[in-house]
Amino acid sequence: MFEEWKSSGKEVAVLGLGRSGIAAARLLLSRGIKVFASESDSGTDLEAKTAPLGRAGAAVQLGGHDLMRVKRAIAVVVSPGIPPQVAPLETARKAGIPIHSEIDIGFLALPEATRIIAITGTNGKTTTTALTAHLLTAGGLRATAAGNIGTPLAQAAMEEDPYQWLAVEISSFQLHDSECFTPAIGIITNLAPDHLDRYKSLEEYYGDKARLFRHATKESVWVLNADDPGVTAMAKAKPGQQRKFSVTAKGDGWYDRVKGRLMLGRAGLLPRKDLPLLGDHNVANALAAALAVQAAGVGNDKIAEGLRDFRALPHRMEPVREVKGVLWINDSKATNIASTAVALDALDRPFVLLLGGRHKGEPYSVMADKLKGRARAVVAYGEAADLIERDLKGIVKVVRATGFDDVIAKAAGLAKTGDAVLLSPACSSYDMFRNYEDRGARFRAAVEKM
Repeated sequence: MFEEWKSSGKEVAVLGLGRSGIAAARLLLSRGIKVFASESDSGTDLEAKTAPLGRAGAAVQLGGHDLMRVKRAIAVVVSPGIPPQVAPLETARKAGIPIHSEIDIGFLALPEATRIIAITGTNGKTTTTALTAHLLTAGGLRATAAGNIGTPLAQAAMEEDPYQWLAVEISSFQLHDSECFTPAIGIITNLAPDHLDRYKSLEEYYGDKARLFRHATKESVWVLNADDPGVTAMAKAKPGQQRKFSVTAKGDGWYDRVKGRLMLGRAGLLPRKDLPLLGDHNVANALAAALAVQAAGVGNDKIAEGLRDFRALPHRMEPVREVKGVLWINDSKATNIASTAVALDALDRPFVLLLGGRHKGEPYSVMADKLKGRARAVVAYGEAADLIERDLKGIVKVVRATGFDDVIAKAAGLAKTGDAVLLSPACSSYDMFRNYEDRGARFRAAVEKM
């Protein structure tokens, strides 16, 4: 495909110039392909980040997308943050121009010896991806994490010393435009309603997730959450070997709750107390990663060793510190209700929940059973505060906050010794912050000053 694009003499239009878009443009330029790279945003920071593309020969446009130039392109590469209904993509579709994700471009550029473990699902993707990469490395393999976790796949594909394995976090947005992506091993962590501000229906969202199986063969290995009927139904009758993990029943990877051990089949992997992560959801993540890495050839002893020295990622049930007997936990990555519900299940003490941001479509009353009798209070803030108060009125005490400093102050006043204060917002961050990392960093900085 790259040779076809190069020999055509036409440009490939790269839409969106975040990390993945810049990496895709760099990769295409390295293959001698003409590139038109455009971004709807502008500003001096973006100019500085994209200047190297211009120096390498790309035509760069900031502050918009030249639709006529898109229409003349031989192909379009789209960043995951760009919704499918925007004008440049509509233009490409009407002109019959193929559209690819950056994941697709990165996959096609990988050396033949590099194999992929792809991780998708609604929640737990990033932790499971980080765990998988960590365990591959613990097993002595040259491996790294890529995709949504931070390093674009296109960037990883340009490494001079090729990786043996890549653990690739892949979202539904990326899968939507991935025609070629074919992992050796795939993990589905779970399925729950999400991104209903972008998708017209839950079926449409799940349909993009199911594209993980698009090129399944009998050699494929699928690591599936046996506790999630949606996952098992999605994988039904798909070609390849299925390996299932569970925290409620025996399986290929399972949690022996009576003995307090993580198990791989009949073999004990390690005691639960040796896994330094909070909550059953992280037991599930660890079992998923362990099964995938075992399928890649890593022995159980190396897997156990890697799990013991893994540490929680920032913004994902990250204990920040204890202040006056109150444990403050940063779970800013919880941008949907299902993720916040999982975080609440992980708590073994009363808590004050910090809930708010930009609403994503689901009613907050879904969490009623997890809050009633357990939550000391909910601090509601941001654009969703009115909806939160309306949905949870009569279920739990709801206190409104006017800004993030006020959120922290209200929580500190409500929590008692032995409680937790949990930032697990169930909303996106874009009403008040640049992203969820910015939100979590603000929370952490405030707690560290106490």
